[in-house]
Amino acid sequence: FQYPKVLKRAVRYAMVLEKAVAPDGTFPAVGRSMVYRCGAMHVVAFLALRDELPMPKQQIRSMLTRTIGRTLGQKATYDAKGWLQIGLSGHQPRLGESYISTGSLYLAAFAFLPLGLPKTDAFWQQSGDERGSYERIWAGENEQADFALKG
Repeated sequence: FQYPKVLKRAVRYAMVLEKAVAPDGTFPAVGRSMVYRCGAMHVVAFLALRDELPMPKQQIRSMLTRTIGRTLGQKATYDAKGWLQIGLSGHQPRLGESYISTGSLYLAAFAFLPLGLPKTDAFWQQSGDERGSYERIWAGENEQADFALKG
């Protein structure tokens, strides 16, 4: 069964994503599905829901909050009827592949998976330091070295 290998890779990918989110909620605008907005963080949200991430949950909550705000709170994100429009930060139809439709934009909802956690979960608690890896590294703090998966 492949689950342990898949989980190991998913956790590693989530760690990479977490390090890529800047303090303002931006992240590298790459990939064919970037118009899923904060849905690009679905693996982080999913693993937070399952309590399978190696970093503090408060750090993940802060990162997801910034990403959600940045991708869903920009001007022209929604049309006149309140539906999401194609884009990553506002209405940017040229970013969408030909198969993208209004419905597919709602993969952004995956960022909200941690809403399934009880209010007593550590995800919702204040720790006093919800800064992400990006912030700590660029502040000169001595963070854990990055690594590659083997096997």
